[in-house]
Amino acid sequence: MIKAGRASLCAIIALCFFTSLWAMIKAGRASLCAIIALCFFTSLWSQESADDSLPKVALVADNVGPRQIEELTSKSVPRDYAYAWKTMAEALEGNRPNLLGAYFTGFAKDNLVQRIADQKRTGIHTRYVDQGHKLEAIFYSPAGDAMQLRDRARLEIQIMDGSSVIHREQVNLQYLVLMTPGADRWLVRDLETTPEVHP
Repeated sequence: MIKAGRASLCAIIALCFFTSLWAMIKAGRASLCAIIALCFFTSLWSQESADDSLPKVALVADNVGPRQIEELTSKSVPRDYAYAWKTMAEALEGNRPNLLGAYFTGFAKDNLVQRIADQKRTGIHTRYVDQGHKLEAIFYSPAGDAMQLRDRARLEIQIMDGSSVIHREQVNLQYLVLMTPGADRWLVRDLETTPEVHP
């Protein structure tokens, strides 16, 4: 429904732009208007593509305590967690530990850096096909400087040797997550796997 709404909005904006473009053509100023329209739609398309490429994360915070989650935090935590998973997937697939600093810190970052070093040593890499996360907030500190969450994730994990898949597995995993706020986003400070769960 959200995508459909956004598509309708884009169609309305497009109609307005092309109506304006036609008026500009008549006035002899088509080139400038065409460039502006092209930049606008490229930007809109890029934003839509970026949103579509993020893993789906649904946050439930009904029973969190002792502090209640603020409205802005309830949006930024699942967004930043989705970006963290996207970043982690790119880092593990490309064996690029330098990507991790944007959304990981502390033990979580250290463990992933070590994992990538192990992958490089054995000549493999890991690809995640992310099928979504059900994130439950279970603790939010009174000062608002730490949040513990439980993540139930559905993933396909592929172990790659070059471009060849040497092992593929569909899994339901449960993670215990610790997130802390940074300058402009929430960071994953700890990410611990617990035994597999079944929906």
